Amino acid sequence: MTSILPPQDLTPWNEEQKQEAAQKLSPEARRILLNQGTEPPFCGGLLDNKEEGLYHCGLCELPLFSSEHKFESGSGWPSFYQPLDRDFLHYVRDTSAGMIRTEIRCARCDGHLGHVFDDGPRPTGERYCLNSVALVFYKAT
Repeated sequence: MTSILPPQDLTPWNEEQKQEAAQKLSPEARRILLNQGTEPPFCGGLLDNKEEGLYHCGLCELPLFSSEHKFESGSGWPSFYQPLDRDFLHYVRDTSAGMIRTEIRCARCDGHLGHVFDDGPRPTGERYCLNSVALVFYKAT
């Protein structure tokens, strides 16, 4: 399902744009996307999704990940070994859980998506561990 994406507008959103888009979200999605929350493992709606398509930011709908790069990590969260484009993500040092991790946020709206770890499969060795409610899935047509 290799897809060529049209150019994406990565102009950072202002607070008004974020709050307007957040009105469509569930309280849980707002908690995760806007306040760096985490959903419990093994409960997210996209964990077992095997359909072909693209995973978009749940707040601004920027396309972020492809089903081609999804894998079963056993972690309890949807996992990918690479994003569609690294420029679509911000990487932030996170020491909030008593360890050093790398948080990933959407480059356009700054919504919290999850974390990336260096224990993934080839070819990247990365594991992008995401919250299902931080994403919207669009099935390939």
